[in-house]
Amino acid sequence: MNSQTEKTRNWRWGVFAALILPAMLLAGCESDTGGSGQQEGQALLSPAEGQATAVMAKRSENSLQATMEQGVGGIAIVTNPEAVTVVVNKKRSLPEGYEPKDLVEPNVPFSFDEPHEKRHMRKEAAEALEKLFAEAKSDGIELRAVSGYRSYSRQKSIYENNVRTKGEEYTSQVSAVPGTSEHQTGLSIDVSSPSVNNAIEEVFGGSVEGQWLAEHAPEFGFIIRYPEGQEAVTGYVYEPWHIRYIGTDLAPDLAASVLTLEEYFDDANIKL
Repeated sequence: MNSQTEKTRNWRWGVFAALILPAMLLAGCESDTGGSGQQEGQALLSPAEGQATAVMAKRSENSLQATMEQGVGGIAIVTNPEAVTVVVNKKRSLPEGYEPKDLVEPNVPFSFDEPHEKRHMRKEAAEALEKLFAEAKSDGIELRAVSGYRSYSRQKSIYENNVRTKGEEYTSQVSAVPGTSEHQTGLSIDVSSPSVNNAIEEVFGGSVEGQWLAEHAPEFGFIIRYPEGQEAVTGYVYEPWHIRYIGTDLAPDLAASVLTLEEYFDDANIKL
């Protein structure tokens, strides 16, 4: 673990121990002065401390929601597929037949013109993407949406084709088993730029547009889901083009933590 990660975790635990625990204790007591203990506890928190408390509570909430049922082959089935903080990976699958109910097409430039399911995202994520693209444009950054929502059947077709043409070992590093793809949540989208011919390749990460995206995506609720050097944790190679929406309350904190999404919520489980 690098020193920055350790400092971040220690800071969060310090906030929790020094602020959240006293507030919880006060909330359970009656005040001698007639005011509620909860109000007294809240008066101790500065705006910054209050935000830190809210972030920790949100992480704890996700941990409680993410109860799982045992699926086929040892893969757990998440029971909170509608949560914007749902964690889907090689060990955690969406329920059979899951399809988001609020898919819409974000009003952003795409790398293609024809109608397609991959032009869609869940409504909240789509609205956030529109704001992200608008900010990029104002900064002189030209982005293109390439691939958003992906149904189970389409993921199955992609996965099987990759196995057939590239082999299972390679496919396991770049493609999800049907039911375990983040694209099926409607919360993820692949983004590129005309400067790299809209390629969904590692070269995008080194481009001006890719660097801008990595820096500013958290401001709009997105993270780079598969960071460089974290293949052993995420199960996938570095994908600077794949962004995942988790909300503006958590994304900046996660980006600053230098943790993967898996580590971020595992860390919350330990601390709370």
